[in-house]
Amino acid sequence: MLRTTTTLTTLAAALLVAATVSTGALAAGGGVDPAGSTSALAHEAPSAPAPLEPQQTTESIDGPTPQATHLVPTAEATPASETERSAVSTAVTESTTTTTAARPQPTTPTAPLAAQPAPFGSASPAPSTPACATAITGTTPGAPSRTSPLGVAGTTSADLQLFAVTYNAIRVANCLAPVPFANIRYDSCMEDRLFWMAEDPSPDPMSAWGHIGSQRSDGLPSVGCDGNLAGGLSNDGAIVAQKWWDSTGHRTSLYKPTFAGSTARVCIMFAMTHGGVPDEPYSFTRSAARWVDC
Repeated sequence: MLRTTTTLTTLAAALLVAATVSTGALAAGGGVDPAGSTSALAHEAPSAPAPLEPQQTTESIDGPTPQATHLVPTAEATPASETERSAVSTAVTESTTTTTAARPQPTTPTAPLAAQPAPFGSASPAPSTPACATAITGTTPGAPSRTSPLGVAGTTSADLQLFAVTYNAIRVANCLAPVPFANIRYDSCMEDRLFWMAEDPSPDPMSAWGHIGSQRSDGLPSVGCDGNLAGGLSNDGAIVAQKWWDSTGHRTSLYKPTFAGSTARVCIMFAMTHGGVPDEPYSFTRSAARWVDC
């Protein structure tokens, strides 16, 4: 019995020692995994994961070469947090605002539009045409309506006025200053020469016609004054004024287009006859005119 008791006591002490040793081992850091196996590394500090290295894969485009390389990550990137996204959005907004504020704005031109230079390559403005003289009105001094010894009618006031109106109208239309109507006058000296031509006894109206030096059929010496001549059937003051403008030589002599002075001291002398000897009708006229200083 004593032996049995001693044996039991010894067995209990051995079991107590074994339990103590087992408990110390667990306290020292051992662990049991779900399968029941003990892992000595269960509580070691985890090491930092290795950085993600891109893996290279190749994809054939057309045959073995050339090949395009695509980088494929081994792990999915972690999405940014709401705070990070907000910070990025704010930074972008601030950057955009700063850029907009820094952009130079167009300024309003201070000079009037008319003062700005014309765009390069634009057409130049056409040169302005100098203003021409305007038409004038008035009345000539008139004419006496004389009659020659052989019955040829002389210049009438209507002849002189019609000539003056047409003469000035032609001048103004061609940018020439008009001559005052008071300076367009009847000339008895030129009319005397026209009478000398109209009283030539020849039936030929061209007999004695012309400037100083022409001859009458009866040999009567020339009288009167010379001038620019015009004549014909149904010619009036307006028609002869136009005839003299249409003739270059007569235009130069009677209209003087290059004259640059004042017409206030210019006089245009005029005379006209109607009919002739032996049987010319009244409508057959002879006219003379000249430019003189008043």
